[in-house]
Order: sequence, then structure tokens, then C-alpha cells
Amino acid sequence: MKQPLNLGQVRSFGNVEFLARQLVEGFITGLHKSPFHGFSVEFAEHRLYNTGETTRHIDWKVFGKTEKLFVKRYEEETNLRCHLLIDTSSSMYYPEANYGKMTFSVMAAACLAYMLQRQKDAVSLTTFADQIDLQTPTKSTPSHVHKLFTQLDLLMQQPKPLRRTSAADVIHQVAEKINKRSLVVIFSDMFDNSEKADALFSALQHLRHNLHEVLLFHVTDKKTEEDFAFEERPYEFIDLETGEKVKLQPGQVRETYQQAVKTYFQELKMRCGQYKIDFIEADIDRGFDQILTSYLVKRTKMK
Repeated sequence: MKQPLNLGQVRSFGNVEFLARQLVEGFITGLHKSPFHGFSVEFAEHRLYNTGETTRHIDWKVFGKTEKLFVKRYEEETNLRCHLLIDTSSSMYYPEANYGKMTFSVMAAACLAYMLQRQKDAVSLTTFADQIDLQTPTKSTPSHVHKLFTQLDLLMQQPKPLRRTSAADVIHQVAEKINKRSLVVIFSDMFDNSEKADALFSALQHLRHNLHEVLLFHVTDKKTEEDFAFEERPYEFIDLETGEKVKLQPGQVRETYQQAVKTYFQELKMRCGQYKIDFIEADIDRGFDQILTSYLVKRTKMK
């Protein structure tokens, strides 16, 4: 889907599973008209042919469609275990009008869950704020994935107030519980206390040390949270995780705020690069192709 899905419509429609199916099917159809033409709809069941290996397993039908050599992968090669982690702290329900970041994260996770089900891969869902709220088993059955969609629907209901993030503690717990090499996908605005940055990166490094692959989707409303593009009039800004309030005009702090946010986000990106963690800036106004494309690229690199 090339046009961003209206997040207000997502909440009013109230069927995450149906919308995820529509988004994924539209995305896959669009692959044939994009730079990703050649990955094919069966990208999970194939890998690129490596020069020198036997030609016995080349899929000539795919070659006819793409003019690229793909090798069929067998079941033991294609099975993936994916853990979806969603930050449910109060700041994720901003903007309040449509619970923008949470609605976006729910739909993005639902799309990945549906795609994983198509590929017969196992998936689990973990939701957290200052502690783990929900952690499901990791399965690939249709009934299990349907239950995940039901849980995702529930996340778009009225949030609990003043819930702070403690991503580092939760990620350490998840790293301890995952026994098999997996793909860990995290949706968070990363608005944890900046003084806890070292603890957060220690937790992410814990995942990498255990040989897990990590996709970190940094979910933001870029227009207001990064660009601070508010009209020049008095506002009362409220910290959704602490309740702290401050009254001011945007122009009084815009430049200082933009620089502080830029510095923090640049450090996040740089440190993730050092740990070989895929850090993806996910602006809620840009739609879901950014999520599915990042997953597709990561999936084709994993064996």
C-alpha cells in the first residue's frame, strides 16, 4: 500500500487481522513494480544462488519470472522464530486523537505476524512498559496467530495513565528467555530516560551476544516529536509518562529541543550500528511499506 493508512480509520474499523491481510497482499503485489522485483512473493522459500554450488536445486520457474537464480530452501532452512516486542508506555499513545504511535505499531506488528504466518514461521508477542505485560508462546499455527491479532486489537483501547518505559530491564528478560536463535523485532519510541541509554544498549547487546538478529523500529510522530512543528501560540505540554506539565510557546524552545532530540537519536542510531542492530526510523505518517521492506531485507539475509 503506497498511501499511508489513516490511523484514525484503523481504530474505527477495529479489525486488525483483516487490515493486516490487505496491507500485506497489497505490498507483495507492489513488489513486482518496485526495486525489490526479484525477491518474489515466495521470498521466504528461496535464497539467491551462490556461484559454484550445485545447480540441482535452482528454481527455473522463478528464474523465468525474475531472470535471477534462486535456490529452493527446505523446511529446516526456512523456519524462523520471530519475537515481536511492543512498548506500551503512555508516550506510545501519542498523538491522543488516534493513539498514533500505538496504532501504527499495532498495525505494523500485525502485518509482520500475517507475513510470518504465510511463511509458516513461528511468532510470539510481548508487550511491556516498566515490566512485561504479556508474553505469548512462539508458535506458527493459525489459531495462535489469530490470538495474537486479538491481543493487538486490545492494545488500541484506552491506555493506562502515567506508564513509564523500562525497555532495558524487559529486553534483558526477553534475552534470557529466548533459547533458540531468533529475530527480535522491537517497536518503541525510545523515550526512556536518556540517562539510562547505557543500560538500554547493554540489553540490546545481550540479544546480539546470544546470536539473535534485532530489528529496532524507532516509532515517532516526526512532525511534532522531532521537528517540533507546532503553531506559534501558547501550549501546555504534558509528559505522558510522568504527568509533568510546562506552559510555553514553541519558539522559545524549538531550536534547543531540536538539537537535543537530534543528538539523542543520532547516538541511538550510531550505537545500534556498532552492535549490528538494524535501526529503522519509523515515522507514523509514512505508512507501512517501510516496515515490511525492512523485514523483507532482513529475512532474505537470514539463513
